[in-house]
Amino acid sequence: MDSQNAIFERIVRPHLDRLYRLSWRLAGSKAEAEDLFQELLLKAYGMLDQLIDIEEPGTWLSRVMYNLFIDQQRRFRRQRLQTVDEGHLPGEGLAAFASDLDPVADKLRYDKLASLDRALNQLSEEHRTVVLLHDTEGYKLAEIQIITDTPVGTLKSRLHRARARLREILESDGTFSR
Repeated sequence: MDSQNAIFERIVRPHLDRLYRLSWRLAGSKAEAEDLFQELLLKAYGMLDQLIDIEEPGTWLSRVMYNLFIDQQRRFRRQRLQTVDEGHLPGEGLAAFASDLDPVADKLRYDKLASLDRALNQLSEEHRTVVLLHDTEGYKLAEIQIITDTPVGTLKSRLHRARARLREILESDGTFSR
């Protein structure tokens, strides 16, 4: 059993930071990100025999996480009862990444990140996902193709449209202007 744990750790450890960031970006809140991340690790450990033979484990793990996220979203849409405005919980979303180094600069940064977070939430799930994976997490289009099982041409189109829509939303609310 110890050798299985060591093998799993050797394969997965280099990807943990990126996978956790991806879970945060997909889920949008710390609690849901942690649940998604934990579910991924449990599933990956159960599939260790398969994982050992994967050439690109980081991309494969990202794909598994994305699929878990999609399955989770489908389940929640059918049964989820939202009791609070989750998009406005303190410390959630992109604005949670602001620091306390300079209160004035942080307030401006927080406001911009909060606006960007609201704008991202106005995008369709497909557009939001491709922007977060590509522009925020730095995945290449070929990797996103594997993760989402979507042709590269479609991803390019979605990325272009998502960026244009984000620009339109942010310019209309006065957050960013040309």
